[in-house]
Amino acid sequence: MHDIVIRGGTIIDGSGNPSFSGDIAIEGGRIAAVGGKQGPARRDIDAAGLLVTPGWVDVHTHYDGQAMWDQLLAPSCWHGVTTVMFGNCGVGFAPVKKHHRGALMDLMEGVEEIPNPVLAAGLTWEWETFPEFMDALERRPRAIDIAAQAAHLPLRVYVMGDRAVRREAATADDIAEMRRLTIEALQSGAFGFTTSRTDSHKTPGGELVPSRNADADELVGIGSALGAVGSGAFGMNSDFDDEDYELAWMTKLARQTGRPIWFLLTDRYEDPQRWRRLLKATHAARAEGLSLTAQIAGRPIGVMMGVGTALNPFTVRPSYKAIENLPIEEQRARLRDPQLRRRILAEKPSAAEVSKLAQFRQLVTSRFDKFFVMGNPPDYEPAPEKSVAAIAAREGRSPDEVAYDYILGEAQYLYFPVVNYTVGDHEPIREMLNDPACLLGLSDGGAHCTSIVDAGVPTFMLMHWGRDRSRGPRLPLEHLVKRQASETADFFGLTDRGRLAQGLRADVNLIDFDGLTVQKPELVHDMPAGGRRFVQRVKGYEATLVAGEPIFERGEHTGALPGRLVRAGRNGGAKFAHSPKFAHNPLAAAE
Repeated sequence: MHDIVIRGGTIIDGSGNPSFSGDIAIEGGRIAAVGGKQGPARRDIDAAGLLVTPGWVDVHTHYDGQAMWDQLLAPSCWHGVTTVMFGNCGVGFAPVKKHHRGALMDLMEGVEEIPNPVLAAGLTWEWETFPEFMDALERRPRAIDIAAQAAHLPLRVYVMGDRAVRREAATADDIAEMRRLTIEALQSGAFGFTTSRTDSHKTPGGELVPSRNADADELVGIGSALGAVGSGAFGMNSDFDDEDYELAWMTKLARQTGRPIWFLLTDRYEDPQRWRRLLKATHAARAEGLSLTAQIAGRPIGVMMGVGTALNPFTVRPSYKAIENLPIEEQRARLRDPQLRRRILAEKPSAAEVSKLAQFRQLVTSRFDKFFVMGNPPDYEPAPEKSVAAIAAREGRSPDEVAYDYILGEAQYLYFPVVNYTVGDHEPIREMLNDPACLLGLSDGGAHCTSIVDAGVPTFMLMHWGRDRSRGPRLPLEHLVKRQASETADFFGLTDRGRLAQGLRADVNLIDFDGLTVQKPELVHDMPAGGRRFVQRVKGYEATLVAGEPIFERGEHTGALPGRLVRAGRNGGAKFAHSPKFAHNPLAAAE
């Protein structure tokens, strides 16, 4: 007698192999059998007409804070994600000394746009060290599994204090201590270490983050901890100002430690060929047997702009600035006043305000040819005729007027694809998705609360790439499932999930593929201190199971909380991540 049998579904098992029809039996939170006709069960779930897939493993989120107050980790859990990993981009909350808590919240606000008041209200600060942070995470009940990485910014501030904030060079003693604490974090179950080396990451006051100018000695010195422990991956977000320099220390670290090194890869308007150069260098390193990987996004990373968002084309204009802290509906009412409208449209962006913005956000104040209307469901591959500039030309109005009037509509947002849209379509993304040197990530779940919501990317992958794309070729569903299940799990050594296979953890999605639909993003006020954020709802997930327990059925939480903290080296988190030679047969590396 099985606990559950999922009967008669179309099984896409996460291996990349062709789909097939059959049953899946579950016992004790694990998969007992896959395929064929299974015997009786305490509960049958009818999957006729549905896809049956592994739960998604999202390895690039920023739920470091939200994991302390939100048992569900929405919106990721709504989109079939059953495991999330945070501690990305070098930001996090451990280790920390009491007098630096405010600084870490400022860094998280500046880098990932999670407001300081929200963090101040939601964080308990019952920890100082990274192991104590992990213990605090482990004590909380939750619906889905979580995993953490050690982050450079809190580590540097903990060891160097104000010298880190001033971005001074680390001494040999500083590096040795950061290495020791990284070893401690890895031994407590961290899945790796991450850092930030981009001008896009600034404090709320406009200062670059403490790790921005860390030199190769510091990075390799800290990274050597991964080799000493034999566990974890090293991840980086960089502008690649000096590509040779960055590639040299990354390959040196990969060679010395034998550990996987990954970096974020996107295309950029200012350098459309950069991603090709970096990917070519990645292939060259892998040809030498080094584990270098480019982490990519499944769609453009785009800012949404409207009333109440972090930024829109008018927030840098003085008259708009004067009202932007009012409640959203009051802002909207004031903006409808013809006199204020004329004044805002006549003003030029404030140079002082623009200078505070990160480089990619400066573009958002003026490039109306890159602003697109979103629609519902939203169009993430918009054609040129959907741009504000094109609409303005057709209607004989200024782009400012079109943008202003559009965002005054109820819950209407403009979409500005900041990266991955240099050619005006998704062809570069499709190339990356077909490249074995690339790892799917960058959902940024939990971050950029009032400008970006990409936690729904796992759903988008199936809808857009597997069903709806009209401006270019699509991709096989088997490939898309593998990309966000077994490949992400294997890379970080989460060996007990990511596939529908006997003996593995029963993290499962049942999906009405034809009815799968993401909704237009919406702003909600559901965070601590009344903080607001974008969420994106979805239709089509008939059920999501975690460790064999249904946590969502037809979009409603069942009340079950089977999720837990997964620690590297324990509970299904192996002490290795796969090297390039195992990319096409990850099970060959299993311990």
